[in-house]
Amino acid sequence: MTEAADVKTANMETQSALPPEETERLSSEIIAALKTVFDPEIPADIYELGLIYKVELKDDRSVDVVMTLTTPNCPAAGELPTMVENAIASVPGVGIVNVNIVWEPPWSPERMSDEARLVLNMW
Repeated sequence: MTEAADVKTANMETQSALPPEETERLSSEIIAALKTVFDPEIPADIYELGLIYKVELKDDRSVDVVMTLTTPNCPAAGELPTMVENAIASVPGVGIVNVNIVWEPPWSPERMSDEARLVLNMW
């Protein structure tokens, strides 16, 4: 696993009394769901772009997401949070999903995974 992937995996937090195997399953499926969400203007998913800062799975199976956008003027600002909410909500066993957009720290290309860099030819 690359260092960027290690850092991003660490952004998945659980404060859950759920059994460890259920927490692991939900975490993996939530990350997989996030990888299905693409910024309409960029051919890479939002997870690999580094737009997801934190995902927190709670005891009641609710999920809090802290994310950003590439810029405050992002044309997809109105739709991406809903796309993230719907993607995570589609994971079996997930409760209420709350998506919060933040601007600090600002997104930068350094947050992208090697996979996103390859897709975007940004070496």
